[in-house]
Amino acid sequence: MGQDIKLTASDNFQLGAYRADAGGTPKGAVVVIQEIFGVNHHIRSVCDRLAGEGYVAIAPSIFDRTTPGFQSGYSPDEIAEARKFVASPDWAAMLRDTQAAIDAVKSVGPVGIIGFCLGGSIAFVAATRLSGLKAAIGYYGGAVVRFAEETPKVPTQLHFGEKDAGIPLTDVETIKSMRRDVEVFVYLGAQHGFHCDERASYDKASADIAWPRSMAFFAKHLTR
Repeated sequence: MGQDIKLTASDNFQLGAYRADAGGTPKGAVVVIQEIFGVNHHIRSVCDRLAGEGYVAIAPSIFDRTTPGFQSGYSPDEIAEARKFVASPDWAAMLRDTQAAIDAVKSVGPVGIIGFCLGGSIAFVAATRLSGLKAAIGYYGGAVVRFAEETPKVPTQLHFGEKDAGIPLTDVETIKSMRRDVEVFVYLGAQHGFHCDERASYDKASADIAWPRSMAFFAKHLTR
């Protein structure tokens, strides 16, 4: 359904992206921010799914500055390799590349952002710092708690798994207490990555609640 394209960030860096267009007149656009596994099969399928929901979806390759075109699966070895990308993340660069994706689709209509894992954290920071967004959704963003003192400029929704080994519930409670302006949902029994049907931690029951909840949030806030 989609195609690989190029984006240009504000510092003139060119990065890759995957774009999927809706059939007919789109409702708006959604920027999809990857996990640590790159713009891989799963992230592309999320874009295709959003296109099926009536949105133009675009996923910038935010690791292109270090390893162009990086994509990974979810085996233990691949997970260990992918984690190297976030040993010392360059937040400013990832946000520049996220802004480039927003700018590339803003002519379509209202723009939302959704991110998973690392992307969940980026989606939250994008809501507080970037321009051109109308709504933001983050799934299991482990660094959100570090930025929780920042106030989102747009309606924001966050999703966490109760059994996430990397995000303690104390962090989620801190986010809730600091950000009463943000919708925060916790899924009982769910682990990190519960939305991804290609991961061993996939939790269909939780994903089947979280996705419609996310789509309702976009339908409410991505209005012309």
